[in-house]
Amino acid sequence: MKALFIACSQAYNEEVVKVLEYFGQRGFTRWTGVSGRGTNDGLPHMGDHAWPDQNHALLVFVDDNAVADRILEALHRLDGRSPELGLRAFMWDIEKNC
Repeated sequence: MKALFIACSQAYNEEVVKVLEYFGQRGFTRWTGVSGRGTNDGLPHMGDHAWPDQNHALLVFVDDNAVADRILEALHRLDGRSPELGLRAFMWDIEKNC
């Protein structure tokens, strides 16, 4: 089992969910109104008058490791289409769940 943490511009919301659905991933937890700034470049997303954009964050648990890899690759391609918007995804192993 893998966990994916996805932080992205709110503009990507529907597209990220479509990627998950395409790979048969139904479940996720989403946080809206998340503020932050990219590691390398891009504009801050702070939800204030100076930087009005905001981010969303999603946590996704994927049973099939190969599917998790394909989701990550698809998200990387999505980010490449509009890198100024901001999309980062991270994957790690889940040892146990209940």
